Amino acid sequence: MSSKRGLTCARCEIQACRYQPGERKQPSFCPASGNKELLDEVRREYLDNPEVRMLALPAAQTEAAGYCKDSRIEEIMAFARRIGAEHIGLACCVGTTQEARLTEDILLANGFKVSSVVCKVGSIPKEVVGLKDEEKIRPGQFEALCNPIAQARLLARAGTQLNVLVGLCVGHDSLFFRHSEAPVTVLIAKDRVTGHNPAAALYTSHSYYKRLRGL
Repeated sequence: MSSKRGLTCARCEIQACRYQPGERKQPSFCPASGNKELLDEVRREYLDNPEVRMLALPAAQTEAAGYCKDSRIEEIMAFARRIGAEHIGLACCVGTTQEARLTEDILLANGFKVSSVVCKVGSIPKEVVGLKDEEKIRPGQFEALCNPIAQARLLARAGTQLNVLVGLCVGHDSLFFRHSEAPVTVLIAKDRVTGHNPAAALYTSHSYYKRLRGL
């Protein structure tokens, strides 16, 4: 495996980065080998940037405290408390409003203020972004554009301190990440086929989903 392949950490079986420096020899393709200046600069960010530390420390604390014990919704609440976020925003898909409602119930029961905005807010026709009628899910009918930018701005106007994605589609989540003023985390990653469990396709890529590997 050559360093000419670029960043290939997914192929590493040594994982020297998990251990104290020097304890394990880094593979030749390890990005730490040829990027010392960049990694030193990033290290200083964790040391010197209070905005980074405000998220990085609580994230590490949440990981350790709930490791293999807390569900993701519990970890989100623990993280929110650690960063002082009392008002949580839910950016949900119109197809996962039931899940968003359950999430809201749990957050409210645990003392949080909650604001939620659905993806179709504003009822913008998909033609606005250049989608052709034959490209719609149901050609010949009105289809509202998913509007993650409005979701982000409405939650910002509401004053949310941590935003949680509940089932936004691929790409729409990207726009939300880019436009959210508050930090963002994900509760549900949209996958209509696997019941919102995207990893299922990976775990079965040698059997039911072998077509993903060209088999």
